[in-house]
Amino acid sequence: MKYCAFLRGVNVKGTNMKMAEVCEVFKNAGMKHVVSVLASGNIIFSSDKNFEELKTILEKAMSEHFSYEAFLFVKSQEEIDSFWNSNPFEKNEDLHIYTFVGHNEVENVLMKEFENASKTENEDGKIVNNIFYWQVPKGNTLDSRFGKILGKKSLKDQFTSRNINTFEKILRKINSQ
Repeated sequence: MKYCAFLRGVNVKGTNMKMAEVCEVFKNAGMKHVVSVLASGNIIFSSDKNFEELKTILEKAMSEHFSYEAFLFVKSQEEIDSFWNSNPFEKNEDLHIYTFVGHNEVENVLMKEFENASKTENEDGKIVNNIFYWQVPKGNTLDSRFGKILGKKSLKDQFTSRNINTFEKILRKINSQ
């Protein structure tokens, strides 16, 4: 089965790693057909194991190899397709759209945080098919109240986020394998 692992906190705040080296860690952990997409920690691979086993195996391998506390979220090809196709927002050159990958029910935690945060004009959050989407004006991602909440240490093992365009690139790559 084809999967994508979404690593949290890669190549930010001093956690730097080369994707070629990450791919080697995945291969050494028994994954097949391993490739990366972008430098933000999106690793496509194949395995016969279920996602819970994969999460445990890969977090342990990454933590041991890179000497840091690894958090990653494994999604199937079908789930990745849903992330892309469920996007509720229209493409707009002035806005970023982010999608959140995480534990079951994390979308409800994120929506509660979003609803309690003050918002900028055109900032919006929606849940579609148990996926949280956030639309924010370009240039306001890190400055928005919700953007600051996303960095809370208490949430670090709950989710990671990607720009919606990343899902398009992942789908192109995973479908070409």
